[in-house]
Amino acid sequence: MRPREESIRALIERAAGERPDAPALLGLEAAPLSYRQLKELVWEAAAGLAGMGVGEEARVALVTSNGPAAAAAFLSIAACGGCAPLNAAYREEEFRFYLEDLRPALLVQERGTGEAAARAARALGIRVCRLDPEPAKGAGWFRLEGVAEGAEARFGGPEAKALYLHTSGTTSRPKLVPLTQRNLLASARNVAETLGLRREDRCLNVMPLFHIHGLVAAVLASLEAGASVACAPGFQATRFFDWLEEFGPTWYTAVPTMHHAIAERAGLCAEQAARARLRLVRSSSAPLAPQVMARIEEIFGAPLVEAYGMTEAAHQMACNPLPPGARKPGSVGLPAGPDVAIMDGGGRLLEQGGRGEIVIRGDNVTAGYAANAEANRQAFTEGWFRTGDEGYFDADGYLFLTGRLKEMINRGGEKIAPREIDEALLDHPAVAQALAFGVPDERLGEEIAAAVVLRPDGQASEDELQDFAAARLADFKVPRRIVFLKEIPKGPTGKPQRIGMAARLGVATVARAGAPAGAGDDGVVRAVVEIFKQVLRREDVAADSHFFELGGDSVLAAQAMSRVNALSGGAYNVIHLFRSPTPGALASMLETPRAAAAPEQRRTAG
Repeated sequence: MRPREESIRALIERAAGERPDAPALLGLEAAPLSYRQLKELVWEAAAGLAGMGVGEEARVALVTSNGPAAAAAFLSIAACGGCAPLNAAYREEEFRFYLEDLRPALLVQERGTGEAAARAARALGIRVCRLDPEPAKGAGWFRLEGVAEGAEARFGGPEAKALYLHTSGTTSRPKLVPLTQRNLLASARNVAETLGLRREDRCLNVMPLFHIHGLVAAVLASLEAGASVACAPGFQATRFFDWLEEFGPTWYTAVPTMHHAIAERAGLCAEQAARARLRLVRSSSAPLAPQVMARIEEIFGAPLVEAYGMTEAAHQMACNPLPPGARKPGSVGLPAGPDVAIMDGGGRLLEQGGRGEIVIRGDNVTAGYAANAEANRQAFTEGWFRTGDEGYFDADGYLFLTGRLKEMINRGGEKIAPREIDEALLDHPAVAQALAFGVPDERLGEEIAAAVVLRPDGQASEDELQDFAAARLADFKVPRRIVFLKEIPKGPTGKPQRIGMAARLGVATVARAGAPAGAGDDGVVRAVVEIFKQVLRREDVAADSHFFELGGDSVLAAQAMSRVNALSGGAYNVIHLFRSPTPGALASMLETPRAAAAPEQRRTAG
């Protein structure tokens, strides 16, 4: 049984003492960095930082390219102060915002990377220290410019703040999450134990190293196990299979969008995929579609375990077990570290099977946001951190997420989990990616839309996908608009940005503009006009009147189509009214033989 270190210094000392020549960090075009060398590097960097006045309470912003030097710099800074990694792709005004909020004592910036960060720092009077990678000395080795000689390395203890990360701000100012060394190492230990990591294991890290997923699940969990981690220069699907051959990893961890890109690329790299010696694949940071999970397992012949993590928990909270334990597609698995429970809106913990907000507590959970008393008041109840995610435990104790409470689409009082819509669309053979989201609606509060990316050889129309979804979902869950994109917008960490998607895509309404008036049989047109009048309760309805422009909404549309079906003997749904919103167009559609979605094929609302 490995000792349970609670400081980064102790972790590195133990590994360097047990296996000094074993590889710790690997990178492209550099020899592996051993644990002995890693200890030497961290001690040298800590002394240099101490000479610049960095102590246990200091915050240090870090801007580097992705790779082993980023991992080594994170370890060095976090061992002696508070490391705040920032995305090198930020614009200068973004760096200025984050630096103003962080108030760091120092910015460590890799030469030639994130120059906008240096400009922003100087404008704010923040000292800048250049970092120069020196791969000739080993993967991850770096030198800090202008370091004073003779300073003694000073290290923080278990309760020292080691990492500062901002939560993604979607509707308000991002919150700053401080994590202690104890938090980080507890989470790393949880990941290592869940995956059964051994010294012989090697992780291929394709996650950005300004994100908790890559820092903890890939880097720290590997070091906790005395194993090694190969740090790629960011994720590149076109090079992924080459990296598998170059580094020979036994596992990798990634977000679902990366797994999807790997699955798409695998057909062109079948021989390389067959030579891979992965014993497991891990997915976290966003929900994984069961179809992608099955495809990755088919490609690599290895189990894929889906985990559940978030920044405030120093990453991992739950994970599916490896075989012989059961992996349940659609579930994020069993609690894997902290205590996990379900709480109702009044702060009462629910029995198994109860659906509510997921709450956590444990050594890996932050004690609270930095300088944000109101956010902390809302986030903590009786010592439990409220995740903002909705879910439930099944009879076997597996946790299922039903949606982000803020992401839940509230359509006329119906709370709709967008994941259910995603998965229905992903079952279509032409659909590669799907993301449902809410669109503001004056009467219902929100309506449903979806962004879809088709496969390279796939073809599908909006009508076809709506019909496909209507055969799998209750009517009120079928997207009223489907937007076709080449790529679904994502944040810097690769997570799709569901909240605010309508605004980003400029989708202001689900109604279709310029719908045809149609020219159906006069008798049928008159009958539909009467139905419109009755449902809309207005007399100014003509053959070319637009149902939704006259004040119709989805609830009234359901009433209208119920009467249309009684008139025609058909089995049409509200989607057909969205497509043919005038009496003339709807009458014309009713006269055209077509395969309307059969009610018995649809899932009931649940």
